Amino acid sequence: MKKLLLGNAAVAQGAYEAGVHMVSSYPGTPSTEITECMATYPAREVFFEWAPNEKVAAEAVVGASIGGGRAMSCCKHVGLNVMADPIFTMSYTGVGGGAVFCVADDPGMHSSQNEQDSRHYAKASKIPMLEPADSAECLAFTKAAFALSEQFDTPVFVRLTTRVSHSQSLVEVGERETVAVKPYEKNIPKYVMMPAMAIKRHVVVEQRTENLVAFANDCPFNTVEDNGQKIGVISAGIAYEYAKEALGDKVNYCKLGMVWPLPTSLLSDFCAKCDKVYVIEELDPFIEEHCRAMGLDVIGKEKFTLLGEYTPNAIRTAVLGECAPACTLPQESLPARPPVLCPGCPHRGTFYVLKKLGLTVSGDIGCYTLGAVAPLQSVDTTICMGASISAAHGMTKVRGAEFNKKLVSVIGDSTFMHSGVTGLIDMVYNKSANTVIILDNSITGMTGHQDNPTTGKTIRGEATKQVDLLALCHAIGIDHVVVADPFDVKAFEKVVKEETDRDELSVIIAQRPCALLKSVKYVGHCEINEEKCKKCKLCMKLGCPAISVTASGAVRIDTTQCNGCGLCVGVCPFGAIEKKD
Repeated sequence: MKKLLLGNAAVAQGAYEAGVHMVSSYPGTPSTEITECMATYPAREVFFEWAPNEKVAAEAVVGASIGGGRAMSCCKHVGLNVMADPIFTMSYTGVGGGAVFCVADDPGMHSSQNEQDSRHYAKASKIPMLEPADSAECLAFTKAAFALSEQFDTPVFVRLTTRVSHSQSLVEVGERETVAVKPYEKNIPKYVMMPAMAIKRHVVVEQRTENLVAFANDCPFNTVEDNGQKIGVISAGIAYEYAKEALGDKVNYCKLGMVWPLPTSLLSDFCAKCDKVYVIEELDPFIEEHCRAMGLDVIGKEKFTLLGEYTPNAIRTAVLGECAPACTLPQESLPARPPVLCPGCPHRGTFYVLKKLGLTVSGDIGCYTLGAVAPLQSVDTTICMGASISAAHGMTKVRGAEFNKKLVSVIGDSTFMHSGVTGLIDMVYNKSANTVIILDNSITGMTGHQDNPTTGKTIRGEATKQVDLLALCHAIGIDHVVVADPFDVKAFEKVVKEETDRDELSVIIAQRPCALLKSVKYVGHCEINEEKCKKCKLCMKLGCPAISVTASGAVRIDTTQCNGCGLCVGVCPFGAIEKKD
């Protein structure tokens, strides 16, 4: 049966057909839908979960594999940084049941803080990596990755990029393979990576790499398309699809589906039959550098950018010197649509107060990163998951007590569970006197409303133990923990002033659910009473997309966007904004 599937959904289908027993992940765009799709399969066949972070997810996969089951974890490229520690060691231990790690890179940084190239992780960890170019290959390569893992006793990476993850193409869907969990065997030399044993496993890894290079030269993932041309193109993944669209049969192709280890004789033979060879790959010159190290004369980044995504037209221009036919664009200028917090977003009240008080804000990864955008412009730093707390701790230690009273950390509830708890323990242990604000919106908002340990529900919506943030903060030694509603602006401002003025560590739990949750039922809308409005534009400082100013200077509220949250009612000092039910 054929289906039109997202690349991510096809990965999930491939894992299901391969008989995967366990999937553990942490959500991260563009990889999130893989695990969400896995959750639609029968729970009696596959155990699936959202883990607190990617490292925990990877360690769960390690355990499941050693326990004899087939297991998979999925993450975005920066999530691979978090799970790198167990993965590098798993390269040495090898596997019991097949183990696959899907990583989705984000060329163009559509939803990420950097543009790293995960292929370097495959090389550094000496773990094979497959890279599909469309949804059909997403299914086939994922399914094959489990067999490859067990054949070569290694974890296997499947690398996606945003356009492969989020584009759709036809897929031939098959039946699930029945794979029994292997019997558990105690094997201390293989699985206990203390130095005396690890040094022997390194020998195994190097031999495995040699075997994989030989496999890469003649494997089904790497193919050559000979169109009888003198120009050749070496490519992989979505860049191959762009090249095919741009160049058609005017060039020969060496399509690499296995991007580590890379083949040698296959590439040498391909280049020998061409007068000129281009390496077309997004981000880093990973394949290009391999070709150059082999002594092959190829053209790469001198023609193509290191930055962002490619387009068929850019490839056509670089290789053939041709441009696509000009298209007619609309003459009128279109208004920009910058990213903005949603109407009714609970974080808006928090950032309004922090901006008003002139505080330095150490920020984190989540919807609330948009607190850096005008007009709120409250967030000063955003580094990585959990860094809001640890970075603020570092700031206080170099700048002193007075600066500390003008400094706060902001971190979401899911991000706090991901990697904020250890930073907070560091603050307690090393005597920081900072204020941490946990933005508890009752869900993992940025990646599409996934549950987490603070919501009391599993990935399947089943009730489970709920982490009590208040009790957790007290348990690690914080005496001053306050729960406050950021929409009660006056009360919230009072709490922030009191806590930042302390000479010891404190936590504010800014508690209000995400406005997009189905359980949140705001009613009515807000309107401007023009007789009371002084046109002070204080309400505009909220950055609510429903509030605007007309050419005449009058303030208006768009009732099609306003959800009646009422935050602006509490901000207006003249009572000019009224709630209409």
